Amino acid sequence: MTIATRVENALSEAGIGYELVTHPRTGSTHESAEAADVPEDHIAKAVMVRDDDGDAMAVIRGDSWLQLDTLNEDTARRFRLEDEPELGHLFPDCEPGAVPPLGPAYGLTTYLDEALTTLAEVFFEAGDHRHLVRVQGEDFLRLLEGVRRGHYGGRD
Repeated sequence: MTIATRVENALSEAGIGYELVTHPRTGSTHESAEAADVPEDHIAKAVMVRDDDGDAMAVIRGDSWLQLDTLNEDTARRFRLEDEPELGHLFPDCEPGAVPPLGPAYGLTTYLDEALTTLAEVFFEAGDHRHLVRVQGEDFLRLLEGVRRGHYGGRD
């Protein structure tokens, strides 16, 4: 597999050009950034959360961690981090743990960190552990048009 079907469909439907960046198999965003020789702060990563109302996705920079308290306060919800083994049914066209940060393509409520809105280019998981998708920053925002934005990512 190279690119998940829903990711490819979302890009195609929006008329967005993209580049697939191939790298050796990795297990984390940090490893992917190093292997693909791309800036970690230009990778958009998905963090899955859940509450009694269901699943949602927070999209933050690759060099950040999710500020769950901020997300909960901003949304008036009580999210908790979702366990990776529980995600397979949400992303049937992806390898386990390789979640593309395109919640709308998967019918998920999505929250976008403002730190990703000013980048000239954005990289993100293609749906496997060997490829990143590179798009222009404005195109990435088009893929997430209409999602709620806030300051959800933190850095140490």
